[in-house]
Amino acid sequence: MNTDSTSMKLTAREKSALIMEGIVTVVLLLLLNLSVIVLLNEMIQTNPGLQDGIFIIKRSVFIGPDHYQLWSWENIFIVLMLVFDAGVVYWRLIRRYRQMQLRHIIGELHYIANGHFDHRIPFTIKGDTQRVITSVNALVDSVIASMDEERKIEKSKDELITNVSHDLRTPLTSIIGYLGLVEDRQYHSEDELLKYTNTAFNKAKQMKSLVDDLFVYTKMRQTDTPLSLATLDIGQMLEQLAASFELEAGEKGMAINIDMPDKPMRIEADGEKLGRVFNNLITNALKYGEGGKHINLRAKQPDDKEVVISVENDGKKIPEASLSQVFERFYRVEGSRSKATGGTGLGLAIAQSIVKRHGGYIYVTSTDDWTRFVIHLPIKNGIQLKDTHEK
Repeated sequence: MNTDSTSMKLTAREKSALIMEGIVTVVLLLLLNLSVIVLLNEMIQTNPGLQDGIFIIKRSVFIGPDHYQLWSWENIFIVLMLVFDAGVVYWRLIRRYRQMQLRHIIGELHYIANGHFDHRIPFTIKGDTQRVITSVNALVDSVIASMDEERKIEKSKDELITNVSHDLRTPLTSIIGYLGLVEDRQYHSEDELLKYTNTAFNKAKQMKSLVDDLFVYTKMRQTDTPLSLATLDIGQMLEQLAASFELEAGEKGMAINIDMPDKPMRIEADGEKLGRVFNNLITNALKYGEGGKHINLRAKQPDDKEVVISVENDGKKIPEASLSQVFERFYRVEGSRSKATGGTGLGLAIAQSIVKRHGGYIYVTSTDDWTRFVIHLPIKNGIQLKDTHEK
């Protein structure tokens, strides 16, 4: 993008036009001055009363400490006319120069409009016209940013359709295949029949899970989607979640621990949707916290504006290159689109959307010891927290 700022330079033709403008103006003013002097002189010569009045004025007017008298009205008139002429010449040249500035600005706008969107008006001009240039450059920047954002949205929609089509087609192909075997009676026993129908049933549930997650994700992305707000006790919510996952965590050899102050922490939020956030994060820790033994749910209230909740596990570290992508739709750290680990790939994207919809933000950190998903939520609904973790 061209952002170099220099003063506007006139072309040789424009400089010649300005010089000619000045010469023509001076010539016309000299002719006008001469005509006025001749007419005034003729009036004075033919009017004795006017001559006497001028003589009296000359005798009565003194200039300076030495009391010089005015004896030549022609000299005074010439001086006044020269001052007037200089003002007229300056006004005409400035007016013409500003017209040239506008032509330069219009030329730059045409250049940008012809598809050179990385170009900006490069020169600076003294006076109010510079505000026009600044506004035009800012407007072009805004339009280009909007176009880029629209392209990103369009690309995002295409990627969403592609990913959804892929994730629906895979289980759907299995369902059709196994039900086709059942339809054609290509099974040898009732156990084999049950195996086919059970596989088709599980694949159908997988499809339903994807559709449900996709519905929640798209709804949370819409800013006009209403929230069912209520006053929630974060401590009680986390204790209930820990109890609901206790059995599953035990089967995986993991323990869920809660760390929070004794003082109740209450916020205005949608309990169902916020519960889904923590549900997704705990589920994510159980599925991908390979080698981990602990899942910690921590909460604190650093001030009267927000609460901070973290869901952490001591499992396998998330690679540095993946940290900035874990909240993207359908992204999987393991680098494949297989369902070996289960899930739709929308869990973290849904969590982020719900947190943002509440005016908060979420981020992840990961070391060899702990992987932490940290959530900042406003205590009062309607407050938008600034993401202090943004780089």
